[in-house]
Amino acid sequence: MKKIKYSNFGVFTMLLIIAFSSGCQTDPKPTPPEGMQYIPKGKSIPAFFMDTSPVTVAQFRAFVEATEYITEAEKFGNSGVFTIEQNWFLEDGADWQYPQGSNAEKANDDHPVTQVSYNDALAYANWAGKRLPSQAEWEHAAKDADDINTIYNWGDQLIVEGKYMANTWQGSFPFVNLNEDGFMLTSPVGAFGKTKLGLTDMAGNVWEWTSDWSIPHGVKPENFVPNQTSQKILRGGSFLCEPSFCHGYQITGTSESTPETSLMHTGFRCVKDI
Repeated sequence: MKKIKYSNFGVFTMLLIIAFSSGCQTDPKPTPPEGMQYIPKGKSIPAFFMDTSPVTVAQFRAFVEATEYITEAEKFGNSGVFTIEQNWFLEDGADWQYPQGSNAEKANDDHPVTQVSYNDALAYANWAGKRLPSQAEWEHAAKDADDINTIYNWGDQLIVEGKYMANTWQGSFPFVNLNEDGFMLTSPVGAFGKTKLGLTDMAGNVWEWTSDWSIPHGVKPENFVPNQTSQKILRGGSFLCEPSFCHGYQITGTSESTPETSLMHTGFRCVKDI
């Protein structure tokens, strides 16, 4: 068989092509762990992995069974419950398994776990080899890592083509809940679809703990020292949010609570460094 001969110029040209092609290739995005999504970097935020959905009741149960962990609501013997008749009050026996109290229905496994304090969420994150997101990371993910400027992740209207895009309150809060979205309380994670990054429940359903302290107005971050009244920031809104009273499910919406507080509309999701 006749050998093919290459001139020095031809070999040099081929090497240039190979080098140029290799240099133009972008590194493939890393494969996220099961149940998480890859969140591209932002201007000042490194890329990270984020739980696809808020931690569910079933996932939290696995943690409790593996560690024999006792939540703060269980230690206190009560936690925060809301009803139209009574507004907010401390309900005896309310915890992550029975969010409305021991005489009410048990939490569904595929719903976000609630009645977990910041400290409970942190304990779960440590056990899972993850951490809680900063509020900047949470908002970066809610904006599809693209700095979108709409009110919500999907646009500026809660209802799109006749469909509610999040689990929120419909009616006059706190007097009337019309339940037009089909859920009086929490909904199964993912019931309202996914964002472009593959995340669910980034608006409504449950508030989510972040790692950031709420720093009082006028106090420089470097001078802030938390005390017993200091509060952690929550993001995402919940099924109790209604715009005239609480528009927490918009991308920029925030709330705050002390780290030991457990409420029936508060859960969390985790992130992981790459």
